[in-house]
Amino acid sequence: MAVVGRHDLARTTLGVVFLAALIVGTLWILSPFLAAVIWAVMIVVATWPILLRIQRWLGGRRALAVVVMTLVPLLLLIIPLALAVVAVVEYADVIVAGVTKLGALAIPPPPGWLEGIPLVGSKLAARWRDVAGDSAVVAARLEPYARTIVGWLLRLVGGIAGVALQFLLTVLIAGLLYAQGEDAAGFVRRFAHRLAGRRGEGAVELAGQAIRGVALGVVTTALIQATLAGIGLVVAGVPFAGVLTALCVLLTIAQIGPAPILISAIAWLYWKGDPVWATVLLVWTLVVLTIDNVIRPFLIKRGADLPLPLIFAGVVGGLLSFGFLGIFVGPVVLAIAYTLLVGWVESGDPDAVDPSPRPALTAGATVPPP
Repeated sequence: MAVVGRHDLARTTLGVVFLAALIVGTLWILSPFLAAVIWAVMIVVATWPILLRIQRWLGGRRALAVVVMTLVPLLLLIIPLALAVVAVVEYADVIVAGVTKLGALAIPPPPGWLEGIPLVGSKLAARWRDVAGDSAVVAARLEPYARTIVGWLLRLVGGIAGVALQFLLTVLIAGLLYAQGEDAAGFVRRFAHRLAGRRGEGAVELAGQAIRGVALGVVTTALIQATLAGIGLVVAGVPFAGVLTALCVLLTIAQIGPAPILISAIAWLYWKGDPVWATVLLVWTLVVLTIDNVIRPFLIKRGADLPLPLIFAGVVGGLLSFGFLGIFVGPVVLAIAYTLLVGWVESGDPDAVDPSPRPALTAGATVPPP
């Protein structure tokens, strides 16, 4: 019996080692595609109801609906990508031209009111005169920074191509998932059931709800706020409004908000001597900065009946840990862990935990394919 036990132990150990090596090898081979696959899954889960609605409008033709759902992201990529490349090249030329003119830069003398500032006015005015008297020194000091910025812009142009390729791969995988969504969802449910029974299926449903809640509450709010901010920048006549609007999207998704961009634009308008449009933009900024307090909770509750602090913590923590992909991964992980923890605590007996998800988290939810 001891020999048989040792034989079984060796066979089990070798089987586990082989299985682990197979999993690691598979992930290693697929590692260049993992980010695109995860992004595609998030997009498909979040937009699955839109696909079904478009499919109904097209008379039940899934193929046409898939074409529409894949062409729209491609158009959203091509247009901003072209504008970004043009803007980067244009900015690089401007910086290079500015660097060549730094040697002939004439700095005016300090204004008279500067010396009137208590304590530091005379020192600031004296320093200003020193700098104004030797512009070549200023040019020599600024030139290395300008070259660094130009190099960064050129690297950014090269990085845009990689981002575009990753985006195209994501759209392609998303199209395949759109076409075979029900089959993919059935496989994931069976896999989850094989791992953890009904509780595993409930975790899959909860993950879909968390993804949809983040997509509706965080991303949609960011797009709405950035669009309103961009409208204000365009109307107020702020230059490079398109680039600033894109920055507003990124800051809003990161839960910082468009305040830094809008406040800087307001200060620039006042400094330029345009107080009317600066005041108009200030009022508009107050509206833009407060509208998310109404829109975001409403949209998150429509996507998933989860605590708002849990969603926000998942978004911010996921962003800091995994980058922009963590915006969706963080809330999913926290939502599943939170639900399992609450279910285990409320049951009182770990061996008697109801494997089905809580009704408050799943009532009325349509399960999207993962």
